[in-house]
Amino acid sequence: MDERILKWLYDIQGAIIEIEYYFSTLPKDFDQYKSNILLKRAIERDLEIIGEAVNRILKKSPSQRVAANR
Repeated sequence: MDERILKWLYDIQGAIIEIEYYFSTLPKDFDQYKSNILLKRAIERDLEIIGEAVNRILKKSPSQRVAANR
């Protein structure tokens, strides 16, 4: 597999781990998420990282799009 794709997959994994970590000491409560601006911004940034990485993977390797739709 292309090293860039592996790096982007690693970025996705890291962002997911960070989001899970944010809730290791907090309850998964949407109202708390909405009221905590730092938590909200951090999660939004991790979601941006995930989206950008997925977009790059699909542009680099269109065959991944077919595999993802199965």
